[in-house]
Amino acid sequence: MEPRTYKVTKIDGDYAHLLNVDSGEELLMARALIPEESDEGTMLHWENFVYTVIE
Repeated sequence: MEPRTYKVTKIDGDYAHLLNVDSGEELLMARALIPEESDEGTMLHWENFVYTVIE
């Protein structure tokens, strides 16, 4: 699968709402699967089933 870039648009308890910046697709993701330091507005890079924060 190709790498993707997401923006955390909302933190809702144990879940984060992610927006694919290329396609506009929204995704609901368990917070346990994204980096601990993620907050609303954080940009994430997804590749090989791993999310990393984009500085």
